[in-house]
Amino acid sequence: MDFEGELRDRTRWRIGGLCSMTRVLEVLSTRTAFQVLRELFFGTVRFDDFVDRTESSAPAVSRALKQFEAAGIVVRSPYREQGKRTRDQYRLTEAGEELLPVFLSLVQWGDRHLQDAGAPIRFVDASTGRPVDVRVCAGEQPATTPPTDIEIRRGATP
Repeated sequence: MDFEGELRDRTRWRIGGLCSMTRVLEVLSTRTAFQVLRELFFGTVRFDDFVDRTESSAPAVSRALKQFEAAGIVVRSPYREQGKRTRDQYRLTEAGEELLPVFLSLVQWGDRHLQDAGAPIRFVDASTGRPVDVRVCAGEQPATTPPTDIEIRRGATP
């Protein structure tokens, strides 16, 4: 990458607290936060399921969900099973769903560079079976695959 004009002299300007990446990292600041995000994309909605599936502590999951709610990534709504107390469930907002390419790009990079045995799961277009991947593109937008058309399949087995 290169900077345009006056931005080339990095000693003359700073992004500081305005950096969007820094702000995202403040929300996605822990391993548990990324695991909770994964589970939200996988359809998990109940608190106890987040704790179980992330293998994290309840307080860590609670902190992540509260951060996500404050950032507008999830909304909380009550549900009640017959004979039990009212509890909350969590669903991604539109802003949360827009994190899918971020999530998939991290998984894609990890599959390529950190998985010796290959990807443990694969993301494919449900109708064609073609792998879903994330790319940096200029010009015309390439065809996109909506989240509802992505199927998660078994990958390499250890």
